[in-house]
Amino acid sequence: MIEAVVEGVGLHSGQPARVIVRARPGPVTLRVGGLEARIDELTVGSTARATTVEARGRARDGARAGPFRVGTVEHAFAALAGLGIYEGLGMDVEGPELPLLDGGASAWCAVIDGLGVMASAPRTRVARREVLTIGPSRYEFCTGEGVRLEVRLELAGFDERVVAPEAHWDGDASDFRARIAPARTFALGRDVDELAARGLARHVDPTSVVVLTPDGALSAGRPFEPDEPARHKLLDLVGDLYLYGGPPVGHVRAVRPGHAANALAMRRARDEGIVVSD
Repeated sequence: MIEAVVEGVGLHSGQPARVIVRARPGPVTLRVGGLEARIDELTVGSTARATTVEARGRARDGARAGPFRVGTVEHAFAALAGLGIYEGLGMDVEGPELPLLDGGASAWCAVIDGLGVMASAPRTRVARREVLTIGPSRYEFCTGEGVRLEVRLELAGFDERVVAPEAHWDGDASDFRARIAPARTFALGRDVDELAARGLARHVDPTSVVVLTPDGALSAGRPFEPDEPARHKLLDLVGDLYLYGGPPVGHVRAVRPGHAANALAMRRARDEGIVVSD
């Protein structure tokens, strides 16, 4: 069995996190506290600044079952979705959330690539044209022959020369690795003091996070690019769609996306037959 160990610190808890990623037969699974569930058995337990999933898992020997919960899964799930990995991999998690690593999905892509797991075709498709409004967010679904995702940010007070509002991805794994996966998580400057006061984002490597202000972006490490926040929102969308078997074949455009709205939109899309499984 081929495996890799990923270690780091959680973005919100500040606690150590360790993940063993293994190439193994069968559908992609998540294992926490010795209990295991397939990705399609996970449900969204929280969307407060990240996506937290939960499930009633099973021990591999069938001796016991029970609930488990783990947070900040969206970057790892984005890597799986962006590379088209729906079979042949398991993730064993130690800790309350997955580690932040590079703030995007590049580190996860490198680990998955190293396991040699074969990609497979998308599992879902857009069946009909529809627009769903979730609070201030809007999701436009159209049929199509390939995967096409678009996002648009609407950040009040930010010049488009500082933060470019749009990003897209056409479903190509190489393009995901090169352009979408490196996009780092970001925070608004006005929220930083509140996050610190609440004890969030402790022990974060400054190279993994971008802080946005109306005057510009504050970042360490590689230079900031104006469309990086939009690309990261697209990365988050890709990860959230993975929980619902996606990204789907077809065209999905999300205006003002966020973890909570992504989850609600996809639940509605599945329930109303807008997105269906193949």
